[in-house]
Amino acid sequence: MPPSSLRVVYAFAREMHPKTSDVFIQYGTAGFRTKANLLEHVVYRMGLLAVLRSRVKNGRTIGMMITASHNLEPDNGVKLIDPDGEMLEQSWEEIATRLANVSDNDLESTTGEIIKEVNADMSLKASVFIGMDTRYTSPRLAAAAVHGVIALKGTPKEFGIVTTPILHYCVKCRNDNTYGTPTEEGYYEKIVGAFKSIRQKIPVAGNYNTRLYVDGANGVGGKKLNIIRKTLGDELDLVLFNLGGNGGKLNLNCGADFVKMSQKPPVGVEHVPFQRVASLDGDGDRIVYYYLDDKNEMQLLDGDRIATLLAGYIAELLKGCDVTHLRMGLVQTAYANGASTQYITQDLKVPVTCVKTGVKHLHHAALSYDIGVYFEANGHGTVVYSDLTKSTVSRIAQEGDAEQRKSAQLLLDLIDMTNETVGDAISDLFLVESVLCARGHDVTQWMQTYRDLPCRQLKVTVENRNAISTTDAERNCTAPESLQCKIDELVSKYESGRSFVRPSGTEDIVRVYAEADTQQNADRLAAEVSQAVYDLAGGVGDRPTVPA
Repeated sequence: MPPSSLRVVYAFAREMHPKTSDVFIQYGTAGFRTKANLLEHVVYRMGLLAVLRSRVKNGRTIGMMITASHNLEPDNGVKLIDPDGEMLEQSWEEIATRLANVSDNDLESTTGEIIKEVNADMSLKASVFIGMDTRYTSPRLAAAAVHGVIALKGTPKEFGIVTTPILHYCVKCRNDNTYGTPTEEGYYEKIVGAFKSIRQKIPVAGNYNTRLYVDGANGVGGKKLNIIRKTLGDELDLVLFNLGGNGGKLNLNCGADFVKMSQKPPVGVEHVPFQRVASLDGDGDRIVYYYLDDKNEMQLLDGDRIATLLAGYIAELLKGCDVTHLRMGLVQTAYANGASTQYITQDLKVPVTCVKTGVKHLHHAALSYDIGVYFEANGHGTVVYSDLTKSTVSRIAQEGDAEQRKSAQLLLDLIDMTNETVGDAISDLFLVESVLCARGHDVTQWMQTYRDLPCRQLKVTVENRNAISTTDAERNCTAPESLQCKIDELVSKYESGRSFVRPSGTEDIVRVYAEADTQQNADRLAAEVSQAVYDLAGGVGDRPTVPA
């Protein structure tokens, strides 16, 4: 593309999407995410980058999702999806950051530099799928994305309001037609179709109840489940709340992140003891379960619980298939409860890999197994299956003896029910319900598999999050120099104590995690470590206090 052809890049920026802020913005673990009024020029430029990425990938389709996930409504964001439905390749994150922050006057020349740097063939066709969540700022940002794609002569296709995982799925299907049909309807047909198929094979038994209450976080996931609900018949009785009506605000006092972080039930529904509830997040890529016990105390079934539930059942099916050469592993982050790690390794006898926070790290590690189960404690996760696994199980489903065929056919349904591209609250919901039904379990039986160590998460505002450096999958702090020694000293005071700190990927805060033998001790340890971070890493605002 001759330099004159890049003039439209500057023209669109100057006339329609000018850079009006000098605030530096960085592509983090979930793309760009900040106040929506700072993002229009960024999203326009990511439209440019998506076209370049498509051409570098020989014209394969790239995705752009406009969302700030579990953040509150005034925020928004954008992230790019690579051709296999995975997160943007990490080496391109720096390129995205550079392009987002240059001045309008330098945008044309920087775009030209990036074209040369990545060796993009500008004569190739380029395809970009664009989706958005339900935020009132999303349509304007989606329009900016379209303009960015058009400016470099790419072809945009708008999906409107979809969950983040649906867009990941459609990108994957567009580039690999063996995976499914690249439409929202194609997603429902595959995921929900597999759920109905498995439920015909495993009738309701034991203590399992088909009624499930779902907190939609006033976001897109609840809206899509409302569409699906009408097709489920007697297989699953979904009672949906927080669907965005009656003045409900996105993720405000509801949703997976609120439930996980506050360890309180969401607003919007009257709870009955032992009623099974699932909470989605705003863009439908996270899910946690919970219930209130007979003392009205909330019992949380988070990503760790979902991972162990799925891994245990898949292990049973593999045993039923009489398969020994397929290697299953579970991937966690440092946020995983220590009790879950012990249960997985000692009871399930499944190897565990610990990686840095961020779904891209978990996904990559999971691919090293024939069957990789990965979940963050926040409820973001899925299962990935190798081609060898799929071909092996398909063969057994046809050629094995009666019992082997039965297990293999159930596993094939689970595989089809799984959105392997990314964590998917809707897919994960159907997976959890399938396993609970197969086992005849209610929430208390699910909870009884192991006992979580009490934990607490806090955050400390700092002048510069880059003052904190970590190693060993973020479990050890290497800077400031004396901080890890202080953390070790504090941890040693508590039975079953564990704590780590890590900088946020998107804002100047440091996240603090602590667990111990009692909730009081976990709370105290988290507060004491927060004080250490404040003192040694440049805390801002009021100094954290330790509970009495």
